[in-house]
Amino acid sequence: MSKEKPLIALLTNNDDDVFCFRKELIDGILAEGYEMLISCPYGEKFELMKEYTYRYDDPVIDRRGTSVVKDFGLLLHYFRLFGKHRPDVILTYTAKPGVYGSIAAKLRGIPYINNVTGFGSVLSKTGLMRRIIMGLFRFAYRGAECIMFQNAVNMKLAQEIGMVKGEHRLIPGSGVALDRYPVQPYPDGGNGMEGEIVRFNYFGRIMHEKGVDDYIECARRIRKKYPRTEFHMCGFIEPTESHYESDLKKLGDEGIVIYHGSQKDVKPFIANAHAIIHPSTYGEGMSNVLLENASSGRPLITTDNPGCRETVEEGKNGFIYTGGNGEELIAAVEKFLAMPNDERRRMGLEGRAKVEREFDRQTVVRAYLEQIGKILNQR
Repeated sequence: MSKEKPLIALLTNNDDDVFCFRKELIDGILAEGYEMLISCPYGEKFELMKEYTYRYDDPVIDRRGTSVVKDFGLLLHYFRLFGKHRPDVILTYTAKPGVYGSIAAKLRGIPYINNVTGFGSVLSKTGLMRRIIMGLFRFAYRGAECIMFQNAVNMKLAQEIGMVKGEHRLIPGSGVALDRYPVQPYPDGGNGMEGEIVRFNYFGRIMHEKGVDDYIECARRIRKKYPRTEFHMCGFIEPTESHYESDLKKLGDEGIVIYHGSQKDVKPFIANAHAIIHPSTYGEGMSNVLLENASSGRPLITTDNPGCRETVEEGKNGFIYTGGNGEELIAAVEKFLAMPNDERRRMGLEGRAKVEREFDRQTVVRAYLEQIGKILNQR
């Protein structure tokens, strides 16, 4: 069926992914005169996009489940969706939309662009389960017109397992919207034992692989030695790791960690803090948490994990430690506390300069529009 305007479909698994990380891409697609179809489970961030004109699809996605029946249901959903709307190009993000959306696009003969936002918990699996999942990635992604990779380690792994057949590009993660995350005035701060309180943040899902246990132990040890410190946490607790609900309540009662739950807007928390700690050992693409904090002028303390280490120049805009090594994390925090506050402020500004040079989201938008235009011109 012919259409006046090309229709671009975007598939993902969370409303945060749409509004927080793809909004500028959606702006760019609409500015080119294309129509948009967004397929993503409904969430409150869609309320922030009421002025946008797009077709909406609300799929059921069991993000971390392994049910063959549910996953086949998602594949069937995408197949029917593409038959109804006939998009001209499909963009996939996150694991299950990437795999099952790609297979459905193949069956319908529709070109698609994959984005490897990280391999998530797949990298921690072993044996048959890992082989099955990586086999699905390989089967689905080999038909892509282009695969966008967010870090070089993921790209190398994908090439080694035969996941890459055609064009592929390395992009700076999802990039950061520099205007949405301007430099925040840096708060006064002491040395952790006297003077103004020094505050640290953790933003992200509450799950073991994101390093929350290391963060909590760090908070416990640092708070004991440096009473003029605070450790804050924002993010939703994964249903599979619900024990953190009682753990965090107890930690809050003990004054060790202040848990704020899931937040619509983390900018006030960034403004209040002196640094972000991102202790992830997860299969990241490129950490948006780190990019947004650096853009806001906050120093970064993070692991040598791919998707984290790329955001830091050691000692210049933050500190890198070995993922999973709690002693190294504590040492990095103590090194930060020993710094004069003006040096911390300068460290944050170095981070802002780095993301301006290397991680501007408009770089990602241009890469996508170029690839979409190339596909449409070939049709």
